[in-house]
Amino acid sequence: MKSEKFIIANLKCSGCENTIVNSLKKIEGVSDVAVNHEEDSVNINFDGEIARSIFAEKLYSLGYPEATEENGLLLQLKSYASCMIGRMSN
Repeated sequence: MKSEKFIIANLKCSGCENTIVNSLKKIEGVSDVAVNHEEDSVNINFDGEIARSIFAEKLYSLGYPEATEENGLLLQLKSYASCMIGRMSN
């Protein structure tokens, strides 16, 4: 079992969390995803050889870039859309 931790931007609520967890769990080999709102972090546990960039790209595409990346208006808007999807799927 391997693990990766990401500190991300735009994490707001449980809707964001649901979208992140559901999307990352669709990646083959991912066994667990935990979101920590206090740290703005995502911890991913997985089996096999999955490049860190796969997770980073998925988070970015949802509007949750790593905190060290540029976080423009488009990414912030994507995160609100992802948040709404996560709230509706509860």
